Amino acid sequence: MTELLLPDPPSRVVVITGAAQGLGRAYALRLAREGHKIVAVDIKAEALAQAAEEIGAAGGECMHLVADISDEYSVARAAAAVDERFGRCDVLVNNAAIFTTLKMRPFEEIPVDEWSRVLHVNITGTFLMTRAMVPLMRRHEWGRVINISSAAYVMGRGHYLHYTTSKAAVVGMTRSMARELGSTGITVNAVLPGATDTEIPRETVTSAQKQAQIAMRCIPREEGPRDLEGVVSFLASDDSAFITGQSLVVDGGLTFL
Repeated sequence: MTELLLPDPPSRVVVITGAAQGLGRAYALRLAREGHKIVAVDIKAEALAQAAEEIGAAGGECMHLVADISDEYSVARAAAAVDERFGRCDVLVNNAAIFTTLKMRPFEEIPVDEWSRVLHVNITGTFLMTRAMVPLMRRHEWGRVINISSAAYVMGRGHYLHYTTSKAAVVGMTRSMARELGSTGITVNAVLPGATDTEIPRETVTSAQKQAQIAMRCIPREEGPRDLEGVVSFLASDDSAFITGQSLVVDGGLTFL
């Protein structure tokens, strides 16, 4: 029997925000291993350079850009740099967000400046990055926008009202963008991770809180980056060509949409 060989998937230019650490770094390493060209974007210059060096040491190609996704002009400069080097953006992973530095507290105690900063980065930053990169996708009539929301929104998690609100907005944005971009060959989907263990410390979550959440999952174990990397890889691929406007919850069955 003759074996049918599938062609190698094409190498794409993948822009990932918040790529210096945590899940963003994990997504970048996974997609680089799959042969894609990575544009790692983050505001933390030193950590970003280290992540880019790690990707290069693993045999991947990585361009790293220090940028503030909540600043229109910083985002425009990043998009211009991507255009100058590659002339295209095929995949955008909107991963950057404010979360791990937030303290759990009743919503009445959230300072207004903290509320505004979280919404500006998590919502406006996603809008600005997508607005800047979509023209580079339209040029080739192919694109994947992957917005990282959170299962905290589905859960209605308390004591993180600004974060939960911002991630609900990302889902709404995903659906509206999918409507507007579908006819141009660009899909827009959201990934909703559960509480995920990375190298980033979470001082406000106690061990008891963590174990209680694990116990409520259909798959009662810790969630790690590998549980999410494959989902992002799938949504970045040709295999997801007829999927858009969707929200994929990846939290071990703690919540359902």
